[in-house]
Amino acid sequence: MLRNRPTRRTDALDAIEPPPRADVVIGVVSVTVLVMLLGALSDSPVWLLGLLVFLPGTASALCTVRQTAFVAVWTMLVVIVTVLVRPGDGISWLDRILMVLLTFALGAASVYACHRRTRREHEMLRLRSTAAAMQRHILRPMPLLTDDVLVDGLYEPVQEDRLVGGDIYDVVVSPWGTRVLIGDVQGKGLAAVGAAFAVIGAFREAAHREPTLTALVDALDASVVRHNSYAAQTGDDERFVTALILNVDAHAEVQAINCGHVPLQLLHNATVVTPVFGSGVPLGLAELSAEPATVDWFTFPPGATLLLTTDGLTETRAADGTFYPVTERLSERVTLSPTELPQALYDDARSFAGEGSHHDDVAILSVRRSPFR
Repeated sequence: MLRNRPTRRTDALDAIEPPPRADVVIGVVSVTVLVMLLGALSDSPVWLLGLLVFLPGTASALCTVRQTAFVAVWTMLVVIVTVLVRPGDGISWLDRILMVLLTFALGAASVYACHRRTRREHEMLRLRSTAAAMQRHILRPMPLLTDDVLVDGLYEPVQEDRLVGGDIYDVVVSPWGTRVLIGDVQGKGLAAVGAAFAVIGAFREAAHREPTLTALVDALDASVVRHNSYAAQTGDDERFVTALILNVDAHAEVQAINCGHVPLQLLHNATVVTPVFGSGVPLGLAELSAEPATVDWFTFPPGATLLLTTDGLTETRAADGTFYPVTERLSERVTLSPTELPQALYDDARSFAGEGSHHDDVAILSVRRSPFR
């Protein structure tokens, strides 16, 4: 099976919210004490209570509903106790009553605003989680063995940022050999997933129909153009898709077309080589280029492995901004099996970047050449 990490199901609306955290309580009490001290020094504690009105509003933007309600109730109690204990200060009872009512109204409004914010966030999270689940089901399970290759891989979406990305891959056994696709849709979000589904659907259909790789790429480009035309009608942004398409058959050489994608790496005899071939325009932009898609050929001997990735791996950065050295790290792992290699590279890239630095989807495929038939 493809080693996708399970999407965690989060439903905070149906779950019981935790009580106010210690840091929330300490923060609220600290601000209250500070305001009271300033009031004592200025001999105007009642007027300075107006500073506390900002507490529930701040909590509504940062905290849960229960925590916001705690802050609102705390602020209300402080205001009531202060205006009753300090009846002097030359402030009329009408002003004191208005201050209490204003504090109550702003506290209630803050709780309501927090409820609306969290509800909207959870609804968006459910929607994105559904899209991520659909994306996982549409992407083909791995490993996959054909007469020509053994393909294994790893796909990791950006769950930390709660974003849905557009990394895609697929493998089709056609009458002309095994055809492999890896790609990356511009941008993230649900619109990117829609473009990704369009490309995968077109690839699975055209890979069985088109005898040449150039015709297959033309069909993929047309699918992106059609998707963009539909997206424009609904007000969505148009997308393009970088892609790398391979055709592996019983011959020693492999056909490849690079549509603006990350170059592949060839591992053979404990060495890492980057085959040099042209890079065309991404899918969806072919009409902007005067040059048609062209096929490149390179030798793919039995027992060799191809590494195909998206820029989620190549653009991984360390804390100092250094890019992940894919070729160097790959050279240290040339002896790994195609089943172990994708996970090893992914784990190493995460370690290189440090926790919390994963900002893009990562798709890694290893393609091991079978002995010639």
